[in-house]
Amino acid sequence: MSQVLSEVLEEWKCLEEEYQKLQETHKMYLQKLDEISKLQNNCATSISHERKKLQDTSRFIKKCSKRSSEEDSKALLELELKIKTQEHVFSEMEAFLPKKNGLYLSLVLGNVNVTLFSKQAKFAYKDEYEKFKLCLTIILLLFSFICYFFVSYRFLDAILNFLLVWYYCTLTIRESILITNGSRIKGWWVFHHYISAFLSGVMLTWPDGNLYKMFRNQFLAYSLYQSFVQCLQCYYQSGCLYRLRALGERHNMDLTVEGFQSWMWKGLTFLLPFLFFGHFWQLFNSLTLFKMAQLPDCKEGQVLMCSFCFLILFVGNFFTTVAVVRQKLKSTDQKPKSM
Repeated sequence: MSQVLSEVLEEWKCLEEEYQKLQETHKMYLQKLDEISKLQNNCATSISHERKKLQDTSRFIKKCSKRSSEEDSKALLELELKIKTQEHVFSEMEAFLPKKNGLYLSLVLGNVNVTLFSKQAKFAYKDEYEKFKLCLTIILLLFSFICYFFVSYRFLDAILNFLLVWYYCTLTIRESILITNGSRIKGWWVFHHYISAFLSGVMLTWPDGNLYKMFRNQFLAYSLYQSFVQCLQCYYQSGCLYRLRALGERHNMDLTVEGFQSWMWKGLTFLLPFLFFGHFWQLFNSLTLFKMAQLPDCKEGQVLMCSFCFLILFVGNFFTTVAVVRQKLKSTDQKPKSM
């Protein structure tokens, strides 16, 4: 036997040993996966069973509170607080269990499981979402700047609108995945991206003509301004959440959009004029398009649809911002009283 052949055989023996170890490790991995799936099912059934018991208990407490004395009412209030804390703990537990996709994710992705089962995976996905949002906002800012100041081709305007459609549609999918994994984004912030995606799609299908050219510069200036404000807002919100998480006062899966609702009054007062100016610019766009729709040569349905979309965006953004300011003012007024 030659020396080369003996070396090859020794190498093959080492490979066989490593292969056997790999097979054993893979078998153990499959066993652990089976155990994890059984534990997940057990936890899910236990949580649903406990929630039914809590609902029955809360109903019984409401019945008893109507006829209870002062001492009994205090004890019942304490029980209600305990029930609320348990419900919060159950929702935290469910964030690490498989869930059925909502209607939107079921239509887009089907029945694919999008639950992330570790904190590291959740945080990594959330951070990647925030980086994606900031990078696309900067790209849209540059593209709007180029289209507004240097280029006036309908083809490039269509690319910008297509980027906006893709951006907002991707945001809706990613935010739905984050909500499935325990993020607290809700309300107007979810609906805002659906309206923005629809608006961008309508702008994309608007044919080139006199009416489009009349509104083009106003829309590009608005897109440029909105991208600039969103960059400022992302920077402010990420700073808020960084400090809040460091202090342990914020949920780890909260998003930058939610950080806007809670903290840093100095930074918020700096942002408020920019935000309100952008909101009223949306109203101005809606009124401009509504007046254009009244013209005798207006035959495009996109004009009126864009007008309604801008009006919905103005109403939602304006009243949400006002509610945030009122909530912040109430919290600042309550702090010195509690001290």
